[in-house]
Amino acid sequence: MAKTVIKQVQDSTIQELDLEVEEVIRLGRYSKGGRRPMKVKMRSQVAVEEIMARKGKLADDVDHKEIWIKRDMNLEEMEKEKVLRS
Repeated sequence: MAKTVIKQVQDSTIQELDLEVEEVIRLGRYSKGGRRPMKVKMRSQVAVEEIMARKGKLADDVDHKEIWIKRDMNLEEMEKEKVLRS
């Protein structure tokens, strides 16, 4: 699923960002019929930046409209974001 989403985000056939996926981990506990987030580890920071720059393409795609991409944050960054949201 992660590679499918990355292929949707990448810039046509020029890039092959889905080949940069190193590891995919499901987070949270399994519950029947539930959804769990995935953590995708990439081989290069350049691939991460390309995906983050083009993640807006998912909003136009009907099949992947409910999927969102967010970069991993440390505790300090999460607290700053929480303050900004409130």
